[in-house]
This record gives sequence, structure tokens and C-alpha cells, in this order.
Amino acid sequence: MRNSVSEQSFYIESDEEDEENMSNRSNSDGHDSDSSHSSTEIEQQNIPNSYMTSWPQSYRQSIDLYSSVPSPSIGFLGTPSLSRLGSSFFSSSLTRRHTPEVLSSLVKPLLPSVAADQQEQQRRSSHSLLPPIPSRRSSIKKGPDYKPHKVSHELPISRQSSYGQAVINGMNVLCGVGILSTPYAVKEGGWVGLSILIIFAVLSFYTGILLRYCLDSAPGLETYPDIGQAAFGTTGRFAISIILYVELYACCVEYIILESDNLSSLFPNAHLNFGIFELGSHHLFALMTTLAVLPTCWLRDLSVLSYISAGGVVASVLVVLCLFWIGLVDGVGFQSEGTVLNLTNLPVAIGLYGYCYSGHAVFPNIYTSMGKPNQYPSVLLTSFGICTLLYAGVAVMGYKMFGESTMSQFTLNMPQDLVASKIAVWTTVNTYALTISPVAMSLEELIPSNQSKSHMYAILIRTALVISTLFVGLTIPFFGLVMALIGSFLTMLVTLILPCACFLSILKGKITRFQGSLCILIIAVGVVSSAFGTYSALAKIIHKLS
Repeated sequence: MRNSVSEQSFYIESDEEDEENMSNRSNSDGHDSDSSHSSTEIEQQNIPNSYMTSWPQSYRQSIDLYSSVPSPSIGFLGTPSLSRLGSSFFSSSLTRRHTPEVLSSLVKPLLPSVAADQQEQQRRSSHSLLPPIPSRRSSIKKGPDYKPHKVSHELPISRQSSYGQAVINGMNVLCGVGILSTPYAVKEGGWVGLSILIIFAVLSFYTGILLRYCLDSAPGLETYPDIGQAAFGTTGRFAISIILYVELYACCVEYIILESDNLSSLFPNAHLNFGIFELGSHHLFALMTTLAVLPTCWLRDLSVLSYISAGGVVASVLVVLCLFWIGLVDGVGFQSEGTVLNLTNLPVAIGLYGYCYSGHAVFPNIYTSMGKPNQYPSVLLTSFGICTLLYAGVAVMGYKMFGESTMSQFTLNMPQDLVASKIAVWTTVNTYALTISPVAMSLEELIPSNQSKSHMYAILIRTALVISTLFVGLTIPFFGLVMALIGSFLTMLVTLILPCACFLSILKGKITRFQGSLCILIIAVGVVSSAFGTYSALAKIIHKLS
């Protein structure tokens, strides 16, 4: 893959010149728009953006791909570059509005200045919860040495997602496979432990708001790694990027375990013999799942598969409806009283509940894609509120129905002879290719740009990643415990600890004592939860393996 980003020059207008341009436009109200734009361009002073020159440069593109639904355009790695300039289904696209990006030579890079000013005014109007943030108004301008390059994963340039579209994207990020394990989390921690879900929802909502103010603290900040670089330099960028990629890789392992568990529950007698080797149903379906997703990971353009990702919200709602149907209509009933509090297994429940709110890697993309950025807090509140209600409803219903026999995925407890059970099992949508793609693209950046076989190396990298997730999934095939480990170790970092740490570092000296104390408290909660949850999950995994 050719890393053409570093070979281009991008510029951002300074805030002082923006104010001067605004004054010039107001003084020339009677003139035509062409002369107004000319006077604006003459007075521009540009400063370079340094956030697109460090690894990973593909983060923005890959996460946009994971969280939006562009129009279909299929091609395989190694074919000529295909443009992806179509509109999005749920959002116009989750691409940045004023940011340096690899742009097609067929697309004009400058946004209308009037629209940009209106959007910036909307963004400033909602900065009342935290200290004033410097203006982030900017525009993209090609440098004199700009040359068009072929890009392997180009993105749409429309940047005007509405409130409803942003809410759908937020729910799509938050409401994932974690919903399958919330009844198991209640079983592990008891009814009192369910309050942890509410606490994490409130804290995660607040840290999501903090990410927004970190983004607005300086021009050019667009992604979570950018925030890490602004807070802790290049080391912070690398550290946050690695944590995010490891989390995505671990989620792919979970997908393999998920499909293997559910398919083997439907076909428990399935097996395959290879001479002296025999594959049972669990290993067989894990292998079949891997072989099924492998070709999709070779796709150059994943926009077709991203439609499946967008259906994640629908799939989650459908699974919930199936659970309610089985309990209320099919007569499974609600007999279990349950345990009030289980301190022994409470740390595992903490990890499971934490996993439910692991969407912070995509929140910056959602924010910078919004046509009205001042609605971002409301978007987060709505997304968190709806998803928390779904999580809590499933947790209560599932545990009341299955009690102490509740398994790590409530779909495994459903009577297999019921139609609703089969629908629920087959509705576990697998977004494996979209999840592994950011990890693969980050590794492909390391391929020397002068390699004539770089596309072949890209295929080898993706194949190796997919096969490795199969081996990890077969080695530790414990869906609930692996999810608890991810939630305790990785999600606590991404969701609670790092947003507060970055906020304190970037805006030091500009926050009140209360805000600083609240951030320190959240960091403490994250550290304690991570320590106990990680230790408990690892101990149980080691015990099961031994």
C-alpha cells in the first residue's frame, strides 16, 4: 500500500485570518460571491497540519469504513484503485468536515466558506459545559507540490450527517454482541451488580463529551490517536493506536467463538474426519466461519459488507424481541428469583458491563461528520439511553428466564425447537471483515511504498490475521470470559482512563477544580475496575485451561 499522505502538503487557515475574512465579507455585502472569495484567498495565512504524518495514517479511513454505510463498489486487493464517492445509507459519511485527507483529484478540496462559518458557529454555541476551547475553523488547501495519488481506501467526502443519522451510528457502535452476555453478567454479579451497568453508562457518556472538547482544543485533531498525540506526543499516539487495534483484534476472536458456539448448538452432531484427525462441531464451525470470512477480508472496498454492519442495530433489536417472545408468548416464563449480590464473581460482571460501552474509538468520527456539531451531546445521550435500556431489559429478562443456568450467550439457553430461537441465533450478524480491516490497514502502512508486490503482501497480512484469530479462538474458547477480559483491560482504558487523562493533559490550567477532581475520580474507577476485572478473568481462563 502506498502511503501518499506524507507526500502531500495540506494547510489550515489560522483563526486570526478567519476573523479578518469574516470582516471582509461583511464589508463587501453588495459585491458578488466571486470577488468575496478572491479577497478571502488573498489574505489567507496557512499553518501545516502534523497529525496526518505519523502512523497510523489509515486510522480515520478504516474507522469510517467500520461505522458508516457507503454505496457499493467491490474490488479485490491488487486491482486498480476504485473511488468511493457515493452517499451513505445511514449517514452521508463519517468523514471529517475540515480536515486534511487524501482526496481524489476529481474532487474540489475547498468547502463553501459560508457553510463552514455556519458550522463553526454551531459548534461554538454548545461549549458551555467545559472551559472555552480555541476555534477549530479550518479549510483544506492543496500545497503547490500536490500530485494526485492512487489510494487504496478512498472515502466519500460528504460531511453532513443529520441528528437521526448520528444517533443510528452511535447506537450501531454501542449496541453489539455485548447485549448477548448481559444476562450472564447479572448471574455473575447478582441483581445489585446491575447498577454497575448504569454507572458505566453515565461515566462513558461523560468521557465521550470529553473527547469532543479534546478534538476542539486545536486545529487538525480528528481521531482518537490525534488526541493521544496532542496530549502525550508521538508516544501517546502510538500507545492509543495499539490499544485500539488490539481491542478490534480481540473482538474478531470473539466473533469466531460466537459463531462457533451458536452453530454448534444448532448442529451438535456435526463432525468431520481427516484420517486420524476428527473435528468436533465446535472446531468444525470455527474453521468454517474462518474460511467464510477470509475472502471478505481480501476485499478492497468493504462498502457492501458495511450494509451488514449498519444492520447491527436492527439485528440487536430483533434478538431482543425474540427473547421477549420466547419468555412471554412461547411459555418459557420467568421463574428465577436470582442472587442479590455475588462478590466472588463481581469482577467478571464488571468486565462484561464495561464491554457494552466500547464505542469511544468511533465517537470522534461521529462528531466530525455531523452537520450540526452542537447536537453531539444530545446524540450521545440518546444513543447511550436507548442502548442502556436494551442492555438492562435483556439482562433482567434473560436472568429471570434462565436463572443460574444462564450461559455466556443467552441464545445458547433458548429452546432450539422454537422458531424465535432459530431466528435469534441466525441474527447474530458477523462484521468480522469490517472489524479486522483497521488492523490490517495499519500493518499495510508498514509495507515499503516502492514494493511492486505490495498488494500481495497486503493479502498475506490479512490472511495471517484471520488465521491467527482462529487459533486464538480455539485456544481460549470461552466467550464470556474473553469478553470480560476485553472489557476489563482494554475497554476501561479506551472508555474511562484515556479520555480523562488526555483531557487533563490537553486542557491543563483551563479546567475547574471540580472538573479535574471528577476526571481523577473516573480514572480511579477505571484503574480499580480494570485491575480486579482483568485479574479475575485471567484467573478463570487459566483455571479452565488447566
